[in-house]
Amino acid sequence: MLSTLAHLTARRLGLSALGLGLLLAACTGPQNAAVKIKGSDTVLPIAQRLAEAYDSSAAQALDLSITGGGSGVGIAALLEGTTDIALSSRDIKFGERLRLASAHKPYREAIIAYDALAICVHPSNPLRQLTREQIEAIYTGQVRSWRELGGADTPIVVYSRESSSGTHEFFKEAVLHDREFAPDVLMMPATGAIIQSVSQTPGAIGYVGLAYVNASVAPLSVSYDSGRSYVPPTLANASTRAYPIVRPLYFLYLESRAEHLKPFLEYAFSPEGQRQVALLGFPPAKAILPATAKPAQP
Repeated sequence: MLSTLAHLTARRLGLSALGLGLLLAACTGPQNAAVKIKGSDTVLPIAQRLAEAYDSSAAQALDLSITGGGSGVGIAALLEGTTDIALSSRDIKFGERLRLASAHKPYREAIIAYDALAICVHPSNPLRQLTREQIEAIYTGQVRSWRELGGADTPIVVYSRESSSGTHEFFKEAVLHDREFAPDVLMMPATGAIIQSVSQTPGAIGYVGLAYVNASVAPLSVSYDSGRSYVPPTLANASTRAYPIVRPLYFLYLESRAEHLKPFLEYAFSPEGQRQVALLGFPPAKAILPATAKPAQP
């Protein structure tokens, strides 16, 4: 409609193509800068929360588009040039770094938050703690009944994130010490699916980000010293790294887009942005400074 009106007005005024372009710009108004964000489902709620908070407070408006799909999907999109920020819950792989270098696309990575992986069971399960070795034995198929671990004579139903997930890769490295998952482990497409499945299956076990834990599942204390001490997965324990299964969460972006992304990144790493991260239940990457302090830079 605006375009049609502009053409009619231009014809009456005898405007040139350049004049028509200026008239169209005046009719449509300035367009917000577009920022595409894609990747890890774990980091997704952080990006969504920061985008909402940024939109309500920022002087420079941005058109923020945010989708999940997994860490690998986000990094692939960064390489393809179809996203501005890749969300990742794992370190970037050597092969991914090599492809970015080969494409002459220098990148930056910034830790936006930390995440604790909570090992969860059905609330009816009487066990409330496991050693790392016991968790490994469950996920590699060496232990198949809760009775072997002092629980009920119930088969263990094992849930994991699918292999394209950064959470899957981190769990395999940090908890299984790179041993292979048993063939009958049920691979789930999203964290919410694990929560739902564990909450509905009395013999189930699964792992999820701490921020996703709710009353429908029971999180376990974990020992990384062969059972001498067990630490529950809480925000306080994750923040101090007392809980042993903690990982960094990343924003990755190309250096060529740094200036374009600067307003949003400055907010994300400011004291207020990091408060938003903490409100979601993630240990923030930066110390939460007084409001008058200078914002941290990514």
